Amino acid sequence: MSAPSLPDLTGRTYVVTGANSGIGLEAARKLAAAGGLVVLAVRDTAKGEAAAAQLDGSTEVAELDLADLSSVRAFAEAWGEREITSLVNNAGIMMVAQGRTVDGFERQLGTNHLGHFALTNLLLPQVTDRVVTVSSRLHNGPQVDFDDLDLERSYKPTRAYQQSKLANLLFTAELQRRLTDAGSSVVAHACHPGYSATNLQSHHANPLMNKLMWLGNKVVATSAEFGARPTVHAVTADLPPNSYIGPSGFQGLRGAPGSNPRSAQARDADAARRLWEVSEQRTGTSFPL
Repeated sequence: MSAPSLPDLTGRTYVVTGANSGIGLEAARKLAAAGGLVVLAVRDTAKGEAAAAQLDGSTEVAELDLADLSSVRAFAEAWGEREITSLVNNAGIMMVAQGRTVDGFERQLGTNHLGHFALTNLLLPQVTDRVVTVSSRLHNGPQVDFDDLDLERSYKPTRAYQQSKLANLLFTAELQRRLTDAGSSVVAHACHPGYSATNLQSHHANPLMNKLMWLGNKVVATSAEFGARPTVHAVTADLPPNSYIGPSGFQGLRGAPGSNPRSAQARDADAARRLWEVSEQRTGTSFPL
């Protein structure tokens, strides 16, 4: 299946977090090739520069460590008043061993959700079109554990990842509600890549799981290029607010990008509002519009 063609994106600016590899790199490649200026917001700028050198089109590289709120704030301050057509919250870590971010958050929630939550609120006044956040089919797990958000009582790598990806969808829904209430024309979407072969699957806390996921990448997974298609569709297509885009074929694994179902947990408006309030307290950032 060939990739869908994109409109001319000349004059538009896209900030893509974690764009030095995997889904982020392939999304950046497509947006830059269509004429957009793509800013690769990455933790390791040397890797970011190496990635940018592979891309045709206009790119910039900027340092951003989502596991460190001081880095998030520094990125936003350095950005200034420049317009951002779309912010793509793509970076993430998956099923890693238990650990803490610089600010003391459980690593997966801190990186995948709280870092992006702070970044979005800090940059939102500059965003002119949309915020797209990459979630996962694995969001369909237990509810967010508000009594033990850092999973101190019982840390399991998969559970922590599921919670962070559920948080991405709750964040998107509540962000859209607030944008609508504020009368903003900016929209929020979420997406997922299906099961794509990237280096995300190589950091599981359990070495056996790393081997199993390596096998899955070889046998079952689609390419990173294919996995990036839902992200690019969410960034460029005319969609209803708060869309959730993924492969439209069997089990959300293959097929052209299209609307995908959310779990009941991800449709819980009360949980979305509560998570937003907790995230504001934890990050010291709030909805700016």
